[in-house]
Amino acid sequence: MKQSEISKLSKEDLQDKLTEYQKQLSELKMTHAISPLENPLQIKTARRVVARLKTALSNQEA
Repeated sequence: MKQSEISKLSKEDLQDKLTEYQKQLSELKMTHAISPLENPLQIKTARRVVARLKTALSNQEA
């Protein structure tokens, strides 16, 4: 997700997306630990999206 897409989301949508991407990130890490992923950059991308979502949530709460 891009920052422009994230900034348009409501607080509830941000929470939903955050849990979705955190679940995806944990599944990617688990899969990668068992056998190498075909594209390990997926982990990096998911981690960055989680960080963006957390930042947007904290900005909305402040």
